[in-house]
Amino acid sequence: MSNSSSVTEFLLAFAETRQLQLLHFLLFLGIYLAALLANGLIITAIACHHRLHTPMDFFLFNLSLLNLASISTTVPTSMANSLMDTTTISYSGCAAQVFLVSFLFGGEISLLTVMAYDRYVAICRPLHYGTLLGGSRACVQMAAAAWGSGFLNALLHTANTFSVPLCQSNAVGQFFCEIPHILKLSCSHSHLREVGVVVVSACLFFECFMFIVLSYVQIFTVVLRIPSEQGRHKAFSMCLPHLAVFALFVSTAMCAYLKSPSLSSPSLDLVVAVVYAVVPPAVNPLIYSLRNKELRDALRKVIA
Repeated sequence: MSNSSSVTEFLLAFAETRQLQLLHFLLFLGIYLAALLANGLIITAIACHHRLHTPMDFFLFNLSLLNLASISTTVPTSMANSLMDTTTISYSGCAAQVFLVSFLFGGEISLLTVMAYDRYVAICRPLHYGTLLGGSRACVQMAAAAWGSGFLNALLHTANTFSVPLCQSNAVGQFFCEIPHILKLSCSHSHLREVGVVVVSACLFFECFMFIVLSYVQIFTVVLRIPSEQGRHKAFSMCLPHLAVFALFVSTAMCAYLKSPSLSSPSLDLVVAVVYAVVPPAVNPLIYSLRNKELRDALRKVIA
């Protein structure tokens, strides 16, 4: 292949035997249905119960939407390919996956940053909470900024990824179109543009990471000064679910993109991709519902 225009489809990585393909289908089906049910219940509970119409619950509503969209971008295609014993995805379908994955993951880290700010204001500046986050307009603007940052991130990565010439192969070596695996197919000798995009994304991610870390340093400093044990417990209950979701997101992403090349192998890359792309959308609702009594009560009413 002389350039990317000659590529009409990509080959994804799947199990070679029919038994493993069916096992892969059943495993992904179970995870996908669990993610649909859990996130769908949270979205319904927050939308239908006025007691959950708070800024943090509004951001949780948006996070559940992101989780649903992200797992729906990769898993159904993978399940369909396993069921139909095929490994191909069209060029346009691969480009759409790259755009949506970049969009949704970029939006998620931005939204987690916004949620950290919400917790910081609620605990460290409670008297200003009504002014800064009490209005629905401010929450909508912050959520829109998170979604918008994800959109710009996706445009940047998609344009960069599919503008480089491809000549190595059309085998992605992953169960979805992942940017690092596509760039490995490039025959371009100039990687300056690719490095520039990676640096920009890394800087944005680092800024979000540092903002969240510094926010929680100040939050825990204030919480530890609360004289009553009940007050400290309530404050920790407000923060721990968000902190756990953030830790899960960061740890899985770091395993995927910062692991040593010497540890890389096709099977390990597949496992790591499943861990960071499939597991968090299914686990996040469980993390939030375990520590939020009002959310649990609302979920019981929805189920009943």
